[in-house]
Amino acid sequence: MTPQNTIRLTTAQALIKFLVAQHVERDGVVNRFFGGCLGIFGHGNVAGIGQALQEHPEFKFIPFRNEQAMVHAAVGYARMKNRMGALACTSSIGPGATNMVTGAALATIDRLPVLLLPGDIFADRRAGPLLQQLEWEQSQDVSVNDCFRPVSRYWDRINRPAQLPHALFRAMQVLTSPAQTGAVTLAIPQDVQAEAFDYPAGLFRDRTWHVHRQRPDRQAIARAVHLLAASKSPVIVAGGGVIYSGASRELEELAQATGIPVLLTQAGKGAIPDEHPLCLGGVGATGTSAANLLARDADLVLGLGTRFSDFTTASRTAFQSPELRFVNINVNEMDASKHAGLSILADAREAIREITQALGGMRVSDAHTRRIRDLRGAWHRERTRLTSDSGSSRISQAQLIGLLNSHMAPGDVIVNAAGSAPGDLHKLWMAREPGCYHVEYGYSCMGYEIPGGMGARMAAPERRVYVIIGDGGYLMMSGDLATCVQEGLDLTVLLVDNHGFASIGGLSRSLGSGGFGTSFRRRGPGGRLDGPHLPLDLEANAASLGAIATRVSTSAQLEQALHRARNTPGCTVIVVGVDPGKQVPSYHSWWDVPVAQVSGMEPVRQRRATYDQERLLQRQYESDTGP
Repeated sequence: MTPQNTIRLTTAQALIKFLVAQHVERDGVVNRFFGGCLGIFGHGNVAGIGQALQEHPEFKFIPFRNEQAMVHAAVGYARMKNRMGALACTSSIGPGATNMVTGAALATIDRLPVLLLPGDIFADRRAGPLLQQLEWEQSQDVSVNDCFRPVSRYWDRINRPAQLPHALFRAMQVLTSPAQTGAVTLAIPQDVQAEAFDYPAGLFRDRTWHVHRQRPDRQAIARAVHLLAASKSPVIVAGGGVIYSGASRELEELAQATGIPVLLTQAGKGAIPDEHPLCLGGVGATGTSAANLLARDADLVLGLGTRFSDFTTASRTAFQSPELRFVNINVNEMDASKHAGLSILADAREAIREITQALGGMRVSDAHTRRIRDLRGAWHRERTRLTSDSGSSRISQAQLIGLLNSHMAPGDVIVNAAGSAPGDLHKLWMAREPGCYHVEYGYSCMGYEIPGGMGARMAAPERRVYVIIGDGGYLMMSGDLATCVQEGLDLTVLLVDNHGFASIGGLSRSLGSGGFGTSFRRRGPGGRLDGPHLPLDLEANAASLGAIATRVSTSAQLEQALHRARNTPGCTVIVVGVDPGKQVPSYHSWWDVPVAQVSGMEPVRQRRATYDQERLLQRQYESDTGP
């Protein structure tokens, strides 16, 4: 190799120079893949990656306050980009790196591309044991970064500069894969980051990664069409794969042509507008009455881009017909093969197009059509009852959702992740288009909401982003409101104040445990946590981080605050004191949460007896159904 076709760079400089040159293409549209780098510097990356980032100001660097939060922001960015874009996240060694593990798990579970660049211990080992280094008696080739292995789609440690190109190409293959994407971790020892090497100049040329659409097998499509034509009460379960493949128009055309109703997972909500007459809303443990009644009696489920999570199947109780069959379309073989149904490996858009064409004029029966219409009408009335202003002095969470939904403009985005809000939003939120409903429910990670909303805003600066977060999640991870202010991001945060972990408190009470340990209270005279509520000033806390903060408790006050926020640039936090006693019920669904088999508490014993009966409804899909 001659000097003319090499460039002498440190490993960190080569890394950043490579990332700058990566592009992605699908359907003829080419975009730069990486939107920049989020990070916190320490002794494991400040002199390596930190120095290299200074030489590429076009590769935007955003400093964060918490490493987990910055990975959440990267996930929010990737989701809003429909996986056609990603961010890199860099941390120091030790606690900075392990703080990212939760975010890595979230990215991999949600199948969203994030590149993680934690610093690592010295490859030459001269300086060990380092500050923040784990010492392992059985090996000197283990660091805390090995924690990333089970939660990463691809993991590598770059112990020599020459290893970098091979790792980068494999990383890009995974990051741009529709089926295998998730967290990619490249652990780079701090001495290797600063070490120079003669890299081939071709490594840094502009490179475009083509995301191909997988066409379905013709015989599999023929079998799917045969099963659909023979079914009497089919339903479609649409997941996130419909949105990521850009198949919303095709889904509407399939539903319109056949009359088959569409039920939505959390990730799939927005794939078809909730206002569509064939959209029955969310399905499963957090689903609507209309969707769950149709699911219960369905004899065929056409799964489109869904992984059939526990909540979607209501812990395998949602579908009860003895004639039930599954047809699963997914780019991921594991997801496509679930429930022993007909497995079709394909891009959702391509498969839907071929099924629609092959079905010809097939329509569901008039009886099925009438039932769809009646159930949808009944649910619309129930939703109106829940979200309407009751005139109470304190607003309910359902009313908050209804008011916010009517306030937000088309294209505005709602972000949430944990607590009772995901269930209420899945039932009550009226999604108008793909991308406007952004609820992280694969990992349901408390604290995701604010950084996830920031990532969504960074990915789509033309769209207004609203965040709903409970006080429990807010207190876990509120620090990056300061980052939001730093970056001048317009974000409206609705902070629901219900004095504790309301969702788990409600679950605890429903299981006979009385809400133990789920309220923010002082310790009482008897030593129990049953004293007065903690005097938390959430409004002052948000204001101290630079946000514009206000507190409301009625519908009128909330409406005024939302109008002010829309017309005020920057980050606004609206603390909403809600009535925790007004909760949205579940509808014809169940969630498997084990109850103590023996207990000295009578409510627990009673609940266990009910639980034993409820478990009898669980289906063993792998043996009960077949292709």
